Amino acid sequence: MTTIDYSVWDHIEVSDDEDDTHPNIDTPSLFRWRHQARVDRMEVFLKQGEELEKSLMESRRRLEEAQRRVKELKEKEAGSTDQEKELSKAQAEEKQLRKEERSWQKKMEEHRREEKKMPWNVDTLSKEGFSKSVVNVKPDKKEETEEQKEEKHKTFVEKNEKQIKHFGMLRRWDDSQKYLSDNPHLVCEETANYLVIMCIDLEVEEKHALMQQVAHQTIVMQFILELAKSLKVDPRGCFRQFFTKIKTADQQYQDAFNDELESFKERVRGRAKIRIDKAMKEYEEEERQKRLGPGGLDPVEVYETLPVEMQKCFDDKDIQMLQEAISKMDPTEAKVHMKRCIDSGLWVPNSRVDEEGDKDEADEPQCEEVKKEDQ
Repeated sequence: MTTIDYSVWDHIEVSDDEDDTHPNIDTPSLFRWRHQARVDRMEVFLKQGEELEKSLMESRRRLEEAQRRVKELKEKEAGSTDQEKELSKAQAEEKQLRKEERSWQKKMEEHRREEKKMPWNVDTLSKEGFSKSVVNVKPDKKEETEEQKEEKHKTFVEKNEKQIKHFGMLRRWDDSQKYLSDNPHLVCEETANYLVIMCIDLEVEEKHALMQQVAHQTIVMQFILELAKSLKVDPRGCFRQFFTKIKTADQQYQDAFNDELESFKERVRGRAKIRIDKAMKEYEEEERQKRLGPGGLDPVEVYETLPVEMQKCFDDKDIQMLQEAISKMDPTEAKVHMKRCIDSGLWVPNSRVDEEGDKDEADEPQCEEVKKEDQ
């Protein structure tokens, strides 16, 4: 005959309302106090478990990073004392983190054993399966206006500009991952946009090496954002996946990253050239406006249209030679050239000559020289 093992019931904590109480004691209040005390103990215990789990996961993450760091250093060719010291330091750190990980694992196992020893009660014997129905509907996301996007970008940059620039100057994968782990708010579209602008500014300033460095970090951020979009998750929750993937990726993935980086650098150079050309045109136009004479003509442009004989007169600053050159020219043509010189401010009529004299004696102008600007 089969016997039933009733020992399992020895660990069940009886209901709060089954105890006999003294007649003078308010029984319902006593039961409520007992139940609340037990619930509080359970909450404290569960919270301890959650904190242990969190500490264990963080310890494992740090250990994995240290192990990858040691592996990278071992793969490098040993050549300098600094490299050997760095490897020794990394190995010591790995050893310490491994010890910490074992310690947290031991504490977690002890907590689980304590949980198994806890007696069952009315709160743990059964739990409701469904208390409500939830329909997972993605909320409609309102499209931001250009003004809102600009204001959002401006506010973000004002608050985090120094941190973004620091990230842009990092070189190693592990350094980038650690910095983003410490500053997860940087993993966003605003950081990528700022880095793009920063690249163009550096190229305009002819700081080509720095531009290439920041361009690398720009593509890192853009790849993280694309990964988040494909996984349909928050970028802050998947940037570690990108670094794990890029460090262990096959050649095809590495080539895709490098191709995108080179294409981006070419686009930066193109944008920088456009900006430089635009700035040069604006500068030249400003200078041209400053040069315009009383008649609205540019003395440089007027000089370039003059006959070679007249240009030589201006070059030598010889008025007598100019008068001789004009006398050999067709009078109508000479008047046109001299009028353009006066309108451009290249030459100023002498105040001793009245307007009629200017018209009647254009072939023998009495002019004061105005210094022609360097071309």
